[in-house]
Amino acid sequence: MFRFFFSRPVEYQVGRTLAKSSFVGGLFLIGFGMLVFILRDIFAFLAAAVFFMAGFSAIGYAIRTWLILYKMKRSDNNGRQNVTIRSDEPFQD
Repeated sequence: MFRFFFSRPVEYQVGRTLAKSSFVGGLFLIGFGMLVFILRDIFAFLAAAVFFMAGFSAIGYAIRTWLILYKMKRSDNNGRQNVTIRSDEPFQD
């Protein structure tokens, strides 16, 4: 019954699709490598810009964290705003 739907074995179709995608992926990698080789100054500038922005982002995160910790240290409630703790003690007289 299922031979009608599959003209070839499934393993052959999977292997053929895997081989095609591997070949196309290899061509893309070779093309990207050639592009980087030809335009290395532009890619070096882009990589430097990415690292530069990541550095500023990390410094900004550190400053924000330091400010939050400084504010929590100075406040009396340790950052607990609008929090009430209620407990019903069963053994209360």
